[in-house]
Amino acid sequence: MRIKFLLCLFLSTSALWVFAQNNLTVTGKVTEKATKFPAIGVNVHVKGTTNGTITTPDGDYTLANVPANAILVFSYIGMLTEEIPVDGKTVVNVELTEDTQRLEEVVVIGYGTSKVKDLTSSIATLRSDDLTKTPSGQAMQALQGKVAGLQIVSGGGPGNSPSVRIRGVGSYPGNDGKNNNEAPLYVVDGIFYSNIDFLNTADIVSMSVLKDASAAAIYGVRAANGVILIETKSGGYDKKTEVTFDGYYGYQVAQNVLKMANAEQYAGMAMESGSASDVSNIEKAMLRYGRSRINPNVPDVNTDWYKEILRPASIQNYSMDVSGGSARASYSIGTNYFAQEGILDMKNEYERFNLRTKLDYKTTDWLTLGGNVIWSQATKYPEEAGAWNQAYFAVPVLPVYDESNEAATPDKFANAQDLGYRGGQNPFPTLTYSNKKHLINKLLTGFYANVALVPRKLTFKTSYNQAYSSLNEREVLLPYYLGDNFQRKDASIIKRAITYSDITWDNLLTYTEEIGNHSFSVMAGSSFRDESYTLLEAKGLNFPLGQEQSWYIDQAETVPADDVKDDGTRQYGMSYFGRISYNYANRYLLYGTMRADGSSKYQEKWGYFPTIGAGWVLSEEGFMRDNGLADYLKIRASWGQLGNDKIQASDGALTTSLVTTAVNDVLVSGTTVSGVYSSLKWEKTEETNVGLSADFLQNRLNLEADYYIRDTKNAAINVNIPAVGGTVIRNVGVIRNSGFELAVNWEDNIRQDFRYNIGFNVSTLKNEVRDLFGQPYIDGGSAEFRQRSITGRPLLAFYGYEVAGVYQNEAEINADPIAVANGLAPGDFKYKNQNGDDAVNDDDRVVLGSYFPTFMYGGHIGAGYKNIDLSVHIMGQSGNKILNRKRGEYIWTNDTNVDADLAINRWHGEGTSDKYPSSAGLRKGWNQKMSDYFVEDGSFFRIQNIQLGYHIRGQKWFGLAMPSMRISLTADRPLTVFSYNGFNPEIANGIDTQAYPVPATYTIGLNIKF
Repeated sequence: MRIKFLLCLFLSTSALWVFAQNNLTVTGKVTEKATKFPAIGVNVHVKGTTNGTITTPDGDYTLANVPANAILVFSYIGMLTEEIPVDGKTVVNVELTEDTQRLEEVVVIGYGTSKVKDLTSSIATLRSDDLTKTPSGQAMQALQGKVAGLQIVSGGGPGNSPSVRIRGVGSYPGNDGKNNNEAPLYVVDGIFYSNIDFLNTADIVSMSVLKDASAAAIYGVRAANGVILIETKSGGYDKKTEVTFDGYYGYQVAQNVLKMANAEQYAGMAMESGSASDVSNIEKAMLRYGRSRINPNVPDVNTDWYKEILRPASIQNYSMDVSGGSARASYSIGTNYFAQEGILDMKNEYERFNLRTKLDYKTTDWLTLGGNVIWSQATKYPEEAGAWNQAYFAVPVLPVYDESNEAATPDKFANAQDLGYRGGQNPFPTLTYSNKKHLINKLLTGFYANVALVPRKLTFKTSYNQAYSSLNEREVLLPYYLGDNFQRKDASIIKRAITYSDITWDNLLTYTEEIGNHSFSVMAGSSFRDESYTLLEAKGLNFPLGQEQSWYIDQAETVPADDVKDDGTRQYGMSYFGRISYNYANRYLLYGTMRADGSSKYQEKWGYFPTIGAGWVLSEEGFMRDNGLADYLKIRASWGQLGNDKIQASDGALTTSLVTTAVNDVLVSGTTVSGVYSSLKWEKTEETNVGLSADFLQNRLNLEADYYIRDTKNAAINVNIPAVGGTVIRNVGVIRNSGFELAVNWEDNIRQDFRYNIGFNVSTLKNEVRDLFGQPYIDGGSAEFRQRSITGRPLLAFYGYEVAGVYQNEAEINADPIAVANGLAPGDFKYKNQNGDDAVNDDDRVVLGSYFPTFMYGGHIGAGYKNIDLSVHIMGQSGNKILNRKRGEYIWTNDTNVDADLAINRWHGEGTSDKYPSSAGLRKGWNQKMSDYFVEDGSFFRIQNIQLGYHIRGQKWFGLAMPSMRISLTADRPLTVFSYNGFNPEIANGIDTQAYPVPATYTIGLNIKF
């Protein structure tokens, strides 16, 4: 027995020794073919096993226990995967080639993925490198100017989200009750959101913009305005742990600061105005503050109010991500801190802290479980918007502080009323005695189970997602006194508690098959959604002011019952949908979806929305092969319908009318009350898209072109109520958006060390009202500044008079019957008489333009030499108009300041101006009519982003191997060129009542990979 045991032990040991002798320790170096730089963090593993490692900062690797006949797999994001047989070698060096096969790139589509070459819809995708160049707390800001047909209107305030529109606006603005019925749907890792203000840009791997109905319809009634699909960072199976730090710090500076009239210009206008009170106000200012030594006819005060309320402001962002995985598990964990001060000199800032985790686990060969969680906590101190308005109107002959204002408390701010002006004007009480604070918490969770019913053919996936957010708002207004008519007697506090919850439960069954040249995929699914909202609000007056700890409602002396609000909504939906895609020999493509949406929101419970798409890859045809020019050429077309549930659920009008009737032969007056209500339903978006996708010159040049027509049918519009009067909202309108989009990109290398890329995108937009239910027009805006929706013209177009010039002399007045009839004088506007009669009246009003840009463009150029890279992005738009409502306020308050352009170029004598009226004319009702004097060109050109980067890789400092690093300098929005008389021409609704300026941002950044 002992001999048998020893024999077995000997044989076993010998077998192990022989096995060990057959295994190898393989070493090598991995480099990038284009640059010859070491490739850092490349995954190297033995094919079919979990035995693997990653390359060092020098690109080196060592892998033990490698069978002599094994195959080594080298993989890295953005590089083509290489599989190299060992063939008994102990040294295997590899050069990785950049993955430039755009057509094989996998992009995210609705409830799945697709290769670029298989798309029949209009989808644009941007990767992380394009996004992280923009230093902003708002991820969508990074897409500005980079996607054809996508308009992003910047929000300058810290934490403020930009306005986002995909291919125009298809609904009448405001008919959702919240004025946000133009925003797209955001889908982050399968979870639905109304905005992504919580998301850290550095956590994003890709963003896909689904522009046409065929692409977006699979997401149903919340996707009528397009869809933004977002993938966040994930780990990887068989991936060694990788740690990435990304951060930047910098400053924001106000740019294009609007020049206002200085003291000398303002005093000159006051003297010309013909107003005795204005002249008196200037004299009082000279008595109170003294006379200027430069010009003794001007007060010795020259306040630049914008300079006083603006400041440089810091911005900083730091992220840490840890990712990796084993044979069965993949993980990614990240944290982020972002802080941004506002350029308005008050408690105006935004601070956010995020935690993120994503996990995928292969429990068996047929079951994968996973989930992701994002927790975001932010504190926001919003700006006091009224300060911008006050700074615009404040006269320059008033100082910030006035020590002679002895009654002022708690600070001795100056009061324009002490000089005779009607308003206090000074913006500093508004800045100093206002304190707004928002606490924002968001918990975003998603969990899924994926079952492979038939391996590589039939899968079932169920996922549960919830987006929950709570918002606690506090608005504190503290008391102050500057004068009897410029004071706040009571301290007030408003508290709001708002919660949102959006739950979706999706179930998907997907079958894929390839039979010869035929390949197809069929998907069927269902989706349940539950959306809820609650609001609780109260107001208190006069509470202890000494410390912030006492700023609570229960400390207030008075809680007005009328200022307590309790509100909430809850809506349910159930949907069923399916999709089929077919590919024959990579030549002929077919795509179709069908979705049935049910909702508790409307009386019409169900809607049915089909789409279809087709593609023809001409380059696969025999007559196109080896043509020497087009490497790939595809014609595609799609048509689709989808519903829009972003309009309100119902609408009604209660009308009271005065009537007189006879009772017992006596006339009696009284009132009648009548109600008209309508049941609304979802709007229906119908879109046709024709496109071309092509690659030329060995895939160095690629092109995407699209033409689309998108009609919103059953559009909710205001309809006049016959006999009764008033209006009610009904689904009877038609709104059309149409346009052309083109994106062209070129990428190439020159020799070994120099690489470059260049590209541009352009898009046109025609917004048009097609049907108003027989009505000639629908009025919007205000009576003084009219907007009008007219069939054949854009939504809410500006409507008024065209200025033909300015009357220059008495002879010109006397020669014009209209001027004589209206008692005009030199320096008054001359309006264009559109119908040629003897009067200028309402019949002479015309459309003056729209706030929708008719042409948008963007471009980029990038270059790299060895370790240095440089990129420049530009963007711009034209065709849009802006209502300069700031100037229009002069109608009601004409003893305020004006902008310097108006002050300098006003009419002040024959031949001095044919554009602006005189100082006296500004006060006349004739010159205050809504006209193109107030409606200005909103076109602009901007250098959007400049970034210079330097890579440090494969180096040793003090004998230690350094991790891969990249240092960058970024100038974001450093230059904007425009002619509009405002801070910037980005106004979401085209009406400028002093929007928060968009600053230029300068940062230094650092990225480190361990």
